[in-house]
Amino acid sequence: MSACCGPAGTGEAAAADRHMARALAVAPAPADIRAGLLAALRPVPGGIFEMGARRSTYPADLDSPRRKVRVSAFRIAPMAVTNDGYARFAAATGYASVAETEGWSFVFHLALRQPAAHPQSPLGLPWWRRVEGACWHAPEGPGSSTAGRGDHPAVHLAWQDAQAYCRWAGLRLPTEAEWERAARGGLARQKFPWGATFRPGGAAAMNTFEGRFPDAPAAGADWRGTVPAGAFAPNGYGLYNMTGNVWEWVEDRFGPLPDASPLPARDPAGAATGTARVQRGGSHLCHASYCDRYHVHSRTRNDPDSTTGHAGFRVAADP
Repeated sequence: MSACCGPAGTGEAAAADRHMARALAVAPAPADIRAGLLAALRPVPGGIFEMGARRSTYPADLDSPRRKVRVSAFRIAPMAVTNDGYARFAAATGYASVAETEGWSFVFHLALRQPAAHPQSPLGLPWWRRVEGACWHAPEGPGSSTAGRGDHPAVHLAWQDAQAYCRWAGLRLPTEAEWERAARGGLARQKFPWGATFRPGGAAAMNTFEGRFPDAPAAGADWRGTVPAGAFAPNGYGLYNMTGNVWEWVEDRFGPLPDASPLPARDPAGAATGTARVQRGGSHLCHASYCDRYHVHSRTRNDPDSTTGHAGFRVAADP
């Protein structure tokens, strides 16, 4: 299944099952490490909030109309898991990510020195290139590394990779409702974590594609893709980059949002069936002309074994 924001994974159930089995085989970290990771999470109060958009830009996203949802208190990471954080996990466990196991991942063409050397693209998405050897620690393929980007979000990670990390850390992915509750930062009926204006005070408040997508970034040759996971100001709950920078996997299967009813749904957990998983928040490749999904209500979907250079995750826990 291919969403417009990123190419699909293999779509093969057997492969997805193998990757999930490897994730579930990861041993938990020692108690002191798990305690430290838990302590770094920020509290989000429980309560009722309006989830979704007033009107969908993309009807297939099933993100409207708004509906009231009740979420119990929980904790969530202030930022996406970084390259340094994921490296710590990989070194401790020896876990090989889905991209490492499959031997390739999708890289945005502007991130490549020689895009023509990687001609294979998904149908209708020529800006994505299949790059042999691309993975979280070699984001642009062989010869690249995360040097100087240790504080950037780890990318090229599948939903199963997020599950593996969570198993080691003693944490979990947020549900979609939790993620949106956290992203809104205590504000109601606002498009962004800080309010209603795309560029408050005329200054960038998140990392999205500026210029003409997909070939002419405003930064020209200085275009760099991701920024540090803690860039820009946090929202009202102390959370960074809840929109832009990288798409973030959540726990839920993709499907309609909870029913709109007088009695708010309590702690909804997504669709009961299906294979596609939800991603939230948009990325550094979102642009109004192509993928206008950099809002707190924005959602997309993809195969759980999909790996791209603009997708990562953040973790959560019960209070």
